[in-house]
Amino acid sequence: MKGNQRYEQGEAMTVQSNPTGVTTELDCSGLLCPLPVYKAALVLNKLEDGALLRLVTTDPGALEDIPAMTRQRQDTLVSVEEGADSQTFLIRKGIAS
Repeated sequence: MKGNQRYEQGEAMTVQSNPTGVTTELDCSGLLCPLPVYKAALVLNKLEDGALLRLVTTDPGALEDIPAMTRQRQDTLVSVEEGADSQTFLIRKGIAS
């Protein structure tokens, strides 16, 4: 997948003027396990190595599930931000060099 894409509830949208380096966004707000992991894996499968995915979830279980998924897939979990009602994960496809 080339270019910057934004996925919301399964719909792809281009991300405009993105200084953070995020190439793709996936909003899984309101979805419970295993859907955030499943949807993130589907999107990551379409990305090129090195692409950066921003994943937003509201399922507290994602704090354990997403890091486990990145280890299993051999992707890199760049950061995790916990908000009052959501979590935001930055995931780089593939292992950082």
